[in-house]
Amino acid sequence: MSRIETKFEQLRQSGRKALVTFLTAGDPTPDRTVELMHALVAGGADILELGVPFSDPLADGPVIQRASERALAHDVALEDILAMVRQFREADATTPVVLMGYSNPIEHMGVAHFGERAHAAGVDGVLTVDMPPEEAEEWGRPLSEAGLDPILLAAPTTSPQRLDAILGLTRGFVYYVSMAGVTGGSGLDVADVAEHVAAIRQRTGLPVAVGFGVRDADSAAAVAEVADAVVVGSALVRTVEDCVENSDCTGLPAALRAQVADLRHGLDRASGDKG
Repeated sequence: MSRIETKFEQLRQSGRKALVTFLTAGDPTPDRTVELMHALVAGGADILELGVPFSDPLADGPVIQRASERALAHDVALEDILAMVRQFREADATTPVVLMGYSNPIEHMGVAHFGERAHAAGVDGVLTVDMPPEEAEEWGRPLSEAGLDPILLAAPTTSPQRLDAILGLTRGFVYYVSMAGVTGGSGLDVADVAEHVAAIRQRTGLPVAVGFGVRDADSAAAVAEVADAVVVGSALVRTVEDCVENSDCTGLPAALRAQVADLRHGLDRASGDKG
């Protein structure tokens, strides 16, 4: 079993839901990323999404766009991010790591070459937000052959036929985008999410993770009632941005750890786990 499969099975057996946390690699500075990854795990994150900074992040809202800009100002590239994951693995061999980003940096390295190097570094999955299912089979084959899980997005506007195509290609878990728009949006409608998640579950046995619009413990708990995993990104990246704006990031690991612990408490409240 992959690390992602193992994690979801462990959580299923304990009756808990997965907390997936996102940070942009290299933000606020490249030398802090591994430290912050460990802080997220210490707070209760089950799976780490590490954003690959990109110059034209069309699916991201202003908060994550600015995080990419800060990382790119330090010349953070895909090669550097694989080195970060390797360093993280020196102390953590079990927490799944998913790289989330756009196709261009991977194509520049070469998909097959990237897959081999990413797997060797300790990456478990790849979520490429601009990869449509029409192209994902050819794209994902070398990733799967290298031992990585290609993870695709489904949205409220996804047709049943397109959803079936997506589910036939994704591995590890399905990422359901809770609303049309970009990351960091507001207006989370849990009843609508529940309806779409139920439709996805009728078509696949894969865990369903829900992202976009989850901001705090209450919204995380609400989503956890209907999904297998909750993804939180912009709220955490905003904490990073706050320390940058205040020119003091010394307490950032502790702040993220506390923020994630609060989210974890919300998820456990939803699943009835008081431990």
